[in-house]
Amino acid sequence: MTEHHYHAAIWIDHREARVFHFSPTDVETLVLHSDNPSRHIHHKANSIGSGHATTSPDYLREVAESVADAGAVLITGPANAKTELAEYIHLHNPKLGKAIAGVETVDRPSDAQLVAYARKYLAATDRMQP
Repeated sequence: MTEHHYHAAIWIDHREARVFHFSPTDVETLVLHSDNPSRHIHHKANSIGSGHATTSPDYLREVAESVADAGAVLITGPANAKTELAEYIHLHNPKLGKAIAGVETVDRPSDAQLVAYARKYLAATDRMQP
């Protein structure tokens, strides 16, 4: 990112991450792709495991690094990748983990919808900070 913005929002699934660094009037977008997107795995009755492939640690690291300088981060997405990213960040970068303001389930909003939602969400959490 060429300019530092305090807030960041991420929409992530196991194939793609859309990263937004933004201020009240400006936004920069970065799109990251998993090098090896896993195929959907169907769960069979009476079998062991959830039927979901885990997200690549390299992919999670790349997404985490893209928001490493953010002061507040909102992580969103439709399925497990958002929680896997939050867990990865808490485990591997506790300082960044403290910047995670929330992890929210959202399906597939447009970029503008996600940035508007993140601005509203993070403005509310900013008022709660000391």
